[in-house]
Amino acid sequence: TKSCDPPSLRFGQVVIGPPGSGKTTYCQGMQEFLTHLGRKVVVVNMDPANEGIPYSCAVDVSELVTLDDVMEGLKLGPNGGLLYCMEYVEANLDWLEEKLKQYSDCYFLFDCPGQVELYTHQSSVKNIFSQLAKWNFRLTAVHLVDSHYCADPAKFISVLCTSLSTMLHVELPHVNVLSKMDLIEQYGKLAFNLDFYTEVMDLTYLLDHLAADPFFKKFRHLNEKLAEVVQDYSLVSFVPLNVQDKESMIQVLRAVDKANGYCFGDLEERNLQAMMSAAVGADFQFNSTLGVQERYVETSGKTVEEEMMEL
Repeated sequence: TKSCDPPSLRFGQVVIGPPGSGKTTYCQGMQEFLTHLGRKVVVVNMDPANEGIPYSCAVDVSELVTLDDVMEGLKLGPNGGLLYCMEYVEANLDWLEEKLKQYSDCYFLFDCPGQVELYTHQSSVKNIFSQLAKWNFRLTAVHLVDSHYCADPAKFISVLCTSLSTMLHVELPHVNVLSKMDLIEQYGKLAFNLDFYTEVMDLTYLLDHLAADPFFKKFRHLNEKLAEVVQDYSLVSFVPLNVQDKESMIQVLRAVDKANGYCFGDLEERNLQAMMSAAVGADFQFNSTLGVQERYVETSGKTVEEEMMEL
């Protein structure tokens, strides 16, 4: 039986996350990775403040509006200017539709702005995503978070709240990603093993760790309530990512494809197997994500969870 989906059905990712979380690097890395797999990839720059883009960009919103022009013309600061830019894009969606129409049989990566307010309570970006869905785009929101937040319990709780708020506001299939896993230990040793952070396990252990800090001790009740909100929704989990590591990229891509329903064929699977067999050579970087994980799994010969169960 033929599929009842219209022929113009298009799949892709909207890449979001705080400034500096690695969105542009992710888009560049994912574009190269998917191209090797045989997907025709189109990258769309949705950030009016994005300068010096390192990847080949098929559609660039800077042709419509730029942050510098808005700040100079309307005497706005960078935050207010970016909000105005996205409202302007929302008001000119016909421009975006015409640009995207040129690419029918492609896989899309939307490199989005980093301002947190756009994904927690301002509606322009959400409305743009909703319109893309009406144009038969099947999108997954890939929310990047810098992995160094794991080294600080207070920041990690803040990241959990931001991630949850973004998931509820954006209303798209959602994959949270801990980026820059290869750099995680530069910011300090993790208090628990990596699974604790990626699976967002019992946060009471994190609260106990936080209470050891005299500054946060007086905020324990507030932190408990924030942790309760995150755990009651039970929505937030993370996929670790090192863009330079092929196995890590595959793990993220499978999570994204599962979320938006993209199903690749035999050719892509063969390309994937060929890529991984070639990766055994000298140019293949050691899987640092697993390397970090293994170091934290072994604690006196037992996992952290096993030690917790004994307490």
